[in-house]
Amino acid sequence: MAAAAAIAADEAERARGRRAALSFAAIAVLLGLPLWWRTTETYRAALPYGDIDGLGQLPFQLAVPVAVVFAPGSVPGDLPRPLPFRDVQELELSVNLRTTVTSRYEMIYRSTTAREEAALGAATAQEADAALHLLQDASLGSLTMYVVPETSSLLPQLTQVMSFTASSITAALSDRVPDGQLGPDARRHLKSSLGYEITFSLLNPDPKSHAVEWDIEEAVNRYVQPVLDKLSLVANFSVDSQILYYAVLGVTPRFDKESSSFLLSAHSLPHVINPVEARLGSSAASLYPVLNFLLYVPERSHSPLYIQDKDGAPVSTNAFHSPRWGGIMVYNVEAPSSPQASLPLHVDVDMVRVMEVFLAQLRLLFGLSREELPPEFLLERPGNEGLADWELDRLLWAHTVENIATVSTTLTSLAQLLDKIGNIVIKDDVASEVYRAVASVQSAMAELAAGHLHSAFQASKEAVTSSERAFFDPSLLHLLYFPDDQKFAIYIPLFLPMAVPILLSLAKIVRETRQRKKEPTKVD
Repeated sequence: MAAAAAIAADEAERARGRRAALSFAAIAVLLGLPLWWRTTETYRAALPYGDIDGLGQLPFQLAVPVAVVFAPGSVPGDLPRPLPFRDVQELELSVNLRTTVTSRYEMIYRSTTAREEAALGAATAQEADAALHLLQDASLGSLTMYVVPETSSLLPQLTQVMSFTASSITAALSDRVPDGQLGPDARRHLKSSLGYEITFSLLNPDPKSHAVEWDIEEAVNRYVQPVLDKLSLVANFSVDSQILYYAVLGVTPRFDKESSSFLLSAHSLPHVINPVEARLGSSAASLYPVLNFLLYVPERSHSPLYIQDKDGAPVSTNAFHSPRWGGIMVYNVEAPSSPQASLPLHVDVDMVRVMEVFLAQLRLLFGLSREELPPEFLLERPGNEGLADWELDRLLWAHTVENIATVSTTLTSLAQLLDKIGNIVIKDDVASEVYRAVASVQSAMAELAAGHLHSAFQASKEAVTSSERAFFDPSLLHLLYFPDDQKFAIYIPLFLPMAVPILLSLAKIVRETRQRKKEPTKVD
């Protein structure tokens, strides 16, 4: 009896051990392993991959609200309908995008109001234009055209007579959108950015001979700031200035005996920028593109210095510009009247002449080159603002389309990167920026189609900001160099001491179970 009780107690103890081992194994496999895997996996918030992939296929439609206003006695007899009426004309544009871009002109034909008739009765075209400007729709991207009768006293001062059909108006407005047919300088304009830094630099390589002074602060406030105030819709601008002594161009000019002057040929101009740029020291510390405008006063041994174009003719402004970089103007100093003149010579820079050149170069950098007009056309100068309203519209259109294309490229690259490398963390704030960028692009497209240029541009800027925040978020690099094999190498030494006893107990249970099956059954 005692032996049987001992055997039963021993069997019960073994059964208890097997249940304990199985319980530990079940807890480790069913609870511990999933919990460990879940807590150590790379967190990846959901992203709108489908919407990102569809950004490149969204149709661009640039709507232009146009009002054609007829003065009394100017209504043509071949109008299809009585005034007022609406008409729509669409024109497909050729641009470097993966999707179709169409320009939609929504034209309203109507008669003049009493106040507009009074404005058209002004003595000069300038007075009429100023009075009508106050009565027009001030929204960006819209246009109002006034048609006057042939007997109007303004006609000799205005443009040539044209037929006011939908096709003729579309042809007249075809340059108001980025149509891909711009000149080479416009195609190489500055890329769209949220901000730009403008640096005016005075280079005086020979301070022992020339004591140069320039009133750059007053010149910026008077000539540059009005332009930047109007461009503030496009981007933020910051302006600074500096004077660099003993800074040379890095290219030795050629002496011309006939003119007793030094010449810089067109093929040597590209070699001028790199040595000078090394002295500027502004682009390396800037978050935004830097526009450099350099005024170079040649040293006495190389004066006077003139720039030649590709044909060998002297450049009237004695300046040149480099697309997406800035411009350089050579400012020659008159030689002293007598050889005994004391040095250094005092030089006061004519800032009016200098700023005329720099502002023209600034327009070229933004792709605002003037097209040649027929002699019978008159184009009002933009004044101190340096930028006409229609040019600002064109610039906003171009930057809006470019912003949308940039966001599409950025998000597509980010999605491909995250899909290719699975251990990159995608935090919720990164995903939120991606969703915000996609929504802003879709909003910008809708505002463009509705003819709301300013709202479309603002939405495109928000899309660029959000996409760049997502793409350059530092959290994306946290686990980039921490692959799965390293994760197992770290955690296996922690789990192995616990796993070995459990595995040995399970192996023992399996052996005992097999052994019991092989033993013959005893029959009493």
